[in-house]
Amino acid sequence: MPKIIDKRICAEIDGDFVLFLIGMRVNRPLKFWKWGPVANAMPKMIIELSKRPELGMLHARTHFGFPDIFLVQYWRSFDHLEAYARSRELEHLPAWQAFNTSVGSNGDVGIWHETYLIQNGAYENVYNNMPAFGMGLAGQVRDATGARKEARQRMQAASGHPQGE
Repeated sequence: MPKIIDKRICAEIDGDFVLFLIGMRVNRPLKFWKWGPVANAMPKMIIELSKRPELGMLHARTHFGFPDIFLVQYWRSFDHLEAYARSRELEHLPAWQAFNTSVGSNGDVGIWHETYLIQNGAYENVYNNMPAFGMGLAGQVRDATGARKEARQRMQAASGHPQGE
C-alpha cells in the first residue's frame, strides 16, 4: 500500500503538459469476444509506455466501474501523444486498426477520449492525508504551505511566479 503523506501537499509539473482521458464502455456484455480484445489492448500499451519514458507518457491510472473502464494519463506534450498514436511500430495503431475491423460502429463496444492541453501554471490541486496521486505521480509533490497554501497561490506557484516565498 502506498505511503500516506500526512499533511497538505500539492503537485506541479514543469512546463506545459497534456491531460488525456481515454476509455471504453461495454455495451453488450455477453459479446465478450468483441470487448475482451479492446479491454486487453490498453494494458499492453501502458506497459510499453512505462518501459519507454522517451515516448512521453508521465503517468497513467486505470479506473474500473463496469460497464466503463477509463484511464487518466499525463503526457509531456501533444506531440508525444500524437506520435505514439500514429506509430506503426508501437502497440496503439495496430490495436486501433483491429478495433475498427472487429467492432467499428456496430455498437458492441464504445470508446472515447478527451485531450486537454494544460499550459504551465493553468492548474491547481491539493491533497491531504493521501499517498502521491494523479499529478503527484506525474510531476513533483510540494508542501501546500506558504506560497502554495490557497488555490490561487498554487496557480501562481505552478506558473513559476510565486508570491510570498
